[in-house]
Amino acid sequence: MASTARFEVVAIGNAIVDVIARADDALIEAEGLTKGSMRLIDAEEAGRLYAAMGPAIEMSGGSAANTLAGMAALGRRCAFIGQVADDQLGSVFTHDLRALGVAYETPALKEGAPTARCLILVTPDGQRTMNTFLGASHLLEQAMIAEDWIADADILYLEGYLWDPPLSRAAMRRAIDVARGSGRKVAFTLSDAFIIDRHGDDFRALVGEGLFDILFANEVEICALAGTQDFEAAVAAIAPRVPLLVVTRSEKGAIAVANGERVAVGAEPIETVVDTTGAGDLFAAGFLAGQAEGRSLADCLTMGAVCAREIIAQVGPRAQSDLKAEVAARLG
Repeated sequence: MASTARFEVVAIGNAIVDVIARADDALIEAEGLTKGSMRLIDAEEAGRLYAAMGPAIEMSGGSAANTLAGMAALGRRCAFIGQVADDQLGSVFTHDLRALGVAYETPALKEGAPTARCLILVTPDGQRTMNTFLGASHLLEQAMIAEDWIADADILYLEGYLWDPPLSRAAMRRAIDVARGSGRKVAFTLSDAFIIDRHGDDFRALVGEGLFDILFANEVEICALAGTQDFEAAVAAIAPRVPLLVVTRSEKGAIAVANGERVAVGAEPIETVVDTTGAGDLFAAGFLAGQAEGRSLADCLTMGAVCAREIIAQVGPRAQSDLKAEVAARLG
């Protein structure tokens, strides 16, 4: 039966704009940067480095927002909740998301931190050196979470990255309460092992309380959550505690476990891996779109794998190919 909810997925996450510029090795050295690394920077450093960069491409990002962009490309009804500032990059982020058909109405901050941005320097060897200023994205308050949207969405999708700051963590806890109180499902992506290092006890408690209906992780993250380096032991420990566990395994494909049923698919073949940024985000997009269509676990996993393949064959986390056509060609 088709969903009658206003949205199939409402997501809460970081609102970030990637600013990508070519750079030579001399600039990397002059800035004292480690090529290929990612570091967090403050507003002053972000302003100074931006001034030192050459001509740049501005491309909206953020993990949960990337997932919704992929879902929208697959024809699903989506909405995003995340904080930007009333500035140029905030306008870029807002325009990009709305232009894709994703509902986005979180009011921009008039004062305080500017919009989050990741300043990416790409050297001739293809290495991407990332400098991330989280800015306004971590100032999302409970008042901004659009409870009416959450109550009228099939799934609330939460990004683990946003669990780190206390303000947005409180907002996400409230969002979970609203979703559960409205009889809606809650999906959570663990995001990164370093987030689990910081908040693993919180996540394990939420799993233990039965607050997650769908849990997304990669191989490293599920092992970190379970406290073991043995992948099979980690899956065996976590899968019985969530209705649906989805784990990506890079070139080894992905698995889903639901009610004791385990399904696995291989990675989709690809000639050249260009950029792995956003692969997990787009996998989640394909999987959740499959769920919205009422497809089997195997089809949902395959849709995720197709979307991941398309994103790693290009630069950046927003699909430049026709995801709907690629999925149709693979599954019909």
